[in-house]
Amino acid sequence: MKKYISIALVFVVVLLIMALIIRGSNDSEEVYDGFVQQVEQNDTPSSSNPVGQLRTGLEIPCYDFVVDEQIMAKRGYTVSFNPDTKLPNWVAYELTADETDGPWTRKGLRFVPDPYCKGEQADREDYRNSGYSHGHLAPAGDMKWDSLAMIESFYYTNCIPQDANLNTGKWHQLEEKTRKLAREYGNVYIVTGPVIQYDSIERIGNHGIPVPIACYKALMIRNKERYSAIGFVMLNGGEQRSMKECACTVDELEALLGLNMFYNLPNDIEEGVESKVTWADWNLR
Repeated sequence: MKKYISIALVFVVVLLIMALIIRGSNDSEEVYDGFVQQVEQNDTPSSSNPVGQLRTGLEIPCYDFVVDEQIMAKRGYTVSFNPDTKLPNWVAYELTADETDGPWTRKGLRFVPDPYCKGEQADREDYRNSGYSHGHLAPAGDMKWDSLAMIESFYYTNCIPQDANLNTGKWHQLEEKTRKLAREYGNVYIVTGPVIQYDSIERIGNHGIPVPIACYKALMIRNKERYSAIGFVMLNGGEQRSMKECACTVDELEALLGLNMFYNLPNDIEEGVESKVTWADWNLR
């Protein structure tokens, strides 16, 4: 019976992804200098969002079911890390117009273990000769505003195995588009992560890191007096669709992932925002 349930769940995930399809940063090889600033971790929510405390902002999602996770607040993002998959469930952050540029660069950095992660993580050897790039979820390009934020963007808890062409192609274009949106609207709320098919999954390295079949991103902006949101699902390899063809409603994305995005919005506002895409707000091609 368990076998048939697993097969049915896989079938549902594949159908959801195919429905979205129909709708329609490579790893740095530079030397890391070994410096990691220590940040106290605190599980007490705080509206002021100091370093090391869990955030309660509009960008933070929640699951509709119990899931293994260690939630960690970093300088520039919050991550839900899954000790089973050894990958992030999601990474969420607010990007403001002021944070889209800054003096800090990725020079001298490469991916390193997260010192605050309690479980096993991927490491460099898992990715070596795997055919996959180290794919940022919170990209280094969004962390130029702060030195610690830049360093922490290179933790393995902010990384997934990503097709190199997607990493430097459509996904990179979406990251650049997100920064443009932050400059245009003043800020953008972002939730991003992997789509994982748990049966018959490709794995890499000695840690058996699962390779996502797709990557997702949910964005929300405030346009004058109203909120507007959009979702994206991009296949992890061979993605040929335009950005607009990869787009979907947040409701559709939630159905695929079992996540409740932007749940801190009042319910009546959330329902209207997530059920449709106001295309004029996004200027997609």
